[in-house]
Amino acid sequence: MTSPIQIRAGKFALEHIRQHGLQARDIAVIPAAAGGPKGLILQALDQWLFGEWLPSAPRERTLIGASIGAWRMAAASHANPVAAFQRLGDLYCEQRYPEKPSAQYVTDVCVELLQNFIGGYEQEIVHQPLHRLHLLAVRGRGFLNAPQSSGKAKAGFVAATFSNLASRSKLANHMDRMVIGDVRDPLFWLKAKFDAFDTHFSSLTADNLAPALLASGTLPLIMEPVRHIPHAPTGTYWDGGIIDYHLALPYSRLSGNKEGGLVLYPHFTDHIVPGWLDKSLPWRRASIGKNRHWLDNVIMVSPSPGFLQTLPRGKVLDRKDFFFYGSNHDLRIHHWKTAIGEGARLRDAFADFIQRPDVSQVLPL
Repeated sequence: MTSPIQIRAGKFALEHIRQHGLQARDIAVIPAAAGGPKGLILQALDQWLFGEWLPSAPRERTLIGASIGAWRMAAASHANPVAAFQRLGDLYCEQRYPEKPSAQYVTDVCVELLQNFIGGYEQEIVHQPLHRLHLLAVRGRGFLNAPQSSGKAKAGFVAATFSNLASRSKLANHMDRMVIGDVRDPLFWLKAKFDAFDTHFSSLTADNLAPALLASGTLPLIMEPVRHIPHAPTGTYWDGGIIDYHLALPYSRLSGNKEGGLVLYPHFTDHIVPGWLDKSLPWRRASIGKNRHWLDNVIMVSPSPGFLQTLPRGKVLDRKDFFFYGSNHDLRIHHWKTAIGEGARLRDAFADFIQRPDVSQVLPL
């Protein structure tokens, strides 16, 4: 029977599994990709990882995410992560929009969603005893520094798109990376410059958690930008996935960590796309080019093609479903929750692999 999961590993991670299997104590970093509702297919796996497996070997771990990935990692940082992931999934599924909603309308819905998700839990999230949470956003430069209208913002993003098409490094002329995170984490592997983007670091606190999460998931032109995040540099903020869509970061710098330097990446697809604007540019994938060694210590777990065929419409949930189902919100919600429930098979398959590691199942990353 075809497995519901695919496991891919970099060369260092593969050799580790071959010699030692995979233990919770080995995991130092968990990244979480942007991608809207796609990330919800991982709910059952997330609940098992953060509610059972990783707590069996307590240690400091870096959790880093953009957009829905940032929201998932905030769920993981609750005192009761199982309940938090359930709440996030339910709230996200229940979003309802009229035809052609305004940017302010979408923003207001997301603000309310986040309030219902993290309201009252801010202190336990930012002071989680072991997890070190980091949220990714982008801050505009040039025309995107402080656009005074949606038309000017659109012109700025058009210019950014053409720059990115020429080269990813040219996108750095239009935006900076913003990391709002736990100051207890030295984050040495990320703070040394590794690409063309200027990266700013600010502290994550109870009073900026909500605006940081909102900024990390603020879709350009679909939502109003976030214009102020307490304790962060002045600027205009948007979705962290624009720069770091699937978080193609220099993870291999962790390889010498004596406490274990593996990166466990639960993902909704089988490849890593650096930025949101690179989705249609297959030559930009992180496994290609001079930086592919960054993934040497990464283990990626994702749904298999066979699993996807069993889901409603034969695919993971995605933002286009809002348009496909239109005003039939109840059917969309039913199909989304059905797919999320099927995600329990991803959890069970990975738990089985942990118990009985079979290197023949592991594909190169």
